[in-house]
Amino acid sequence: MAATTVTRFAPSPTGRLHLGHAHSALLGWQAARQAGGRFLLRIEDIDPLRCRPAFTDAILEDLAWLGLDWDGEPRIQSRHLPEYRAALERLEGMGLLYPCFCTRAEIAREAAAIGHAPHGPDGMLYPGTCRHRPPAGRATRIAAGEPYALRLDMTAALARLPVPLDFEEEGRGRLSCDPARFGDVVLARKDTPASYHLCVTHDDALQGVTLVIRAEDLLPATDLHRLLQALLGWPAPRYRHHPLLLGADGKRLSKRDKAPTLAALREAGHSPAVVRAMALGAIAGPATGAVRSAASGL
Repeated sequence: MAATTVTRFAPSPTGRLHLGHAHSALLGWQAARQAGGRFLLRIEDIDPLRCRPAFTDAILEDLAWLGLDWDGEPRIQSRHLPEYRAALERLEGMGLLYPCFCTRAEIAREAAAIGHAPHGPDGMLYPGTCRHRPPAGRATRIAAGEPYALRLDMTAALARLPVPLDFEEEGRGRLSCDPARFGDVVLARKDTPASYHLCVTHDDALQGVTLVIRAEDLLPATDLHRLLQALLGWPAPRYRHHPLLLGADGKRLSKRDKAPTLAALREAGHSPAVVRAMALGAIAGPATGAVRSAASGL
């Protein structure tokens, strides 16, 4: 018997949904419904400084107006912090995490002193300043209340894997992974108790997601997600990374650049059917030009 297709839409409540979000949501919803599977809604509100409950309510309202339904209750990540902490403790027990006391300013100054710094998908790579600090010194600073982040020791993590990693990308087959390009990535910090990378892989495994549909700007992150899945014994879903939806100016639609929101399109008198067609590229929408450069990342 074939496995049930389970997809998910996982926005962060940092603003109103726009056409790019609608594109991702519609692709996931269609894939699940056409396969007789399940479509899940997850609210990734782990960042308390940027996420707002009012935007969570708005996401539910926008999706319902668009005509999308989901299976079960939405998973609200901020209600499950102990689960993410348990995953971090497992990695700590493997000796794969270390506390980093460096501030962003300190890291930038060190890079400037070097004259150049290597960059990865998430920006400048950490130079490893805290990786080899003596345990006693770490404990003293933690006991004194000094803030710190938890970083993954990438070299140690890769040494635990018996074979190279890859993943299944729909339409492209098996793609190889290179998680080392992320360097010693942060998996938790004081203001964000668990990173996006840890939470998304944890929840995809917990919820039985079999197909992850998201924008192509998140394709590099799959390398790191596969590493976490392998380290923690979590299953690897299939992936489909779709192109970004561009505006008339050729730039990707984003909250930062005030892309037309679904709420604004609704208030302008557009019907759900018309907005769905805009999001899927059947017709051009306001400020999107020729829509079919496809959708936004989340």
